[in-house]
Amino acid sequence: MKKTDNLKRVIVDFKKLTPEILALLVNKYPDGYDDDNVISFKNAKNETVEAVEVITEDTKYLVKVSTKLEHTMENYDVDDYEEFEDDDPDAVQDPDSEAGEEQDFDED
Repeated sequence: MKKTDNLKRVIVDFKKLTPEILALLVNKYPDGYDDDNVISFKNAKNETVEAVEVITEDTKYLVKVSTKLEHTMENYDVDDYEEFEDDDPDAVQDPDSEAGEEQDFDED
């Protein structure tokens, strides 16, 4: 039996992502994750879920992969989260809600 078998297991959707978990992801996958890092499993509704894994002292987090997660990891800056608690699920903002701020479209 592995040491990680006794850990609490938590599935994390982007909407529940905290600064602490985001930092763990960025530290574990500094260049982003690839297909080899993705774990697929069936949830309680028998739907296939794809996630990447990060482990703390007492918890194994399976963070659902998405384009929002990739974008947020790519643009991660620890300073963006210094005003928030590590476990604040409202700290990590949906990158789609910021779309109006940085548009490089030619409007011809």
